[in-house]
Amino acid sequence: MPRTKKIVPDADLEAVAEVSANDSAADTGKARYAAPALDKGLDILELLSKSEQMLTLNQISKQLGRSVNEIFRMVVTLEQRGYLIADNDQYRLSLKLFELAHNNQPIRSLVSTALPHMRELANRTMQSTHLTVYEAGRVIVVAQVDSPERWAFGLKVGALVSLTDTASGHVLLSFRDEAERGRMLAAHVRMDGEQEIDHAQLLRQIAETQERGYSRMESRQIRGVVNLSYPVLGANDRMLAALNVPYIERIDKKVNPSLDEVQNIVQEISARLSKLMGSSSFGT
Repeated sequence: MPRTKKIVPDADLEAVAEVSANDSAADTGKARYAAPALDKGLDILELLSKSEQMLTLNQISKQLGRSVNEIFRMVVTLEQRGYLIADNDQYRLSLKLFELAHNNQPIRSLVSTALPHMRELANRTMQSTHLTVYEAGRVIVVAQVDSPERWAFGLKVGALVSLTDTASGHVLLSFRDEAERGRMLAAHVRMDGEQEIDHAQLLRQIAETQERGYSRMESRQIRGVVNLSYPVLGANDRMLAALNVPYIERIDKKVNPSLDEVQNIVQEISARLSKLMGSSSFGT
């Protein structure tokens, strides 16, 4: 049987040519808009953000697979601009990136709204309180108020804590849809001292937190502390932050609010904040 020649319509040829041209243009565009110096700077910042210790130039160059000459001027520039702090030829991140993020309007609005109510919470409970948000696989403290007691236990503003073994992490994970929660867990960054946790167990804990509407658990970092955490929701009931109290109990004759009483106050304040931030779950 004679072999027939397949005829490709002109329109199809044009489509194939357009796809090829687009692919070529995309590759060319990536090369055209590449910024190698910026890549180096971001690589350095990301490396130091994950490092538990200060690093020397040699250590940075080795871990990035670049020569010292390649990164020297970049490190010096980042230090001069305040993004890095140098000590005995070793480098670590400053809080400059946190300050930039903190200047972000949604965070400023959240913190300025929350602080007066957090002060009320601290005064009524005689406990410290802090507000946390999710950021790049970790939990970060964006606001904090000390207990009015003679001593206080709390987390500093800017402190990073684990997503998977803290009450605030469980709350921040619980009030998300499944897809977003999956992305958060995939981005999870392990913290110094973080305990191993079975993934199935973690999912059960998240489900329980979601069903209860809060987290109440003994601290996995500090003995004798019970962590209380409630969600702060915004417009369309979008998860914004977790309001937290690391509860410590007095054992002398001074009588302070009990754990259950403190929990009720945290619930009240978190609901109030959610309403102020536009959540429809708490009325208008």
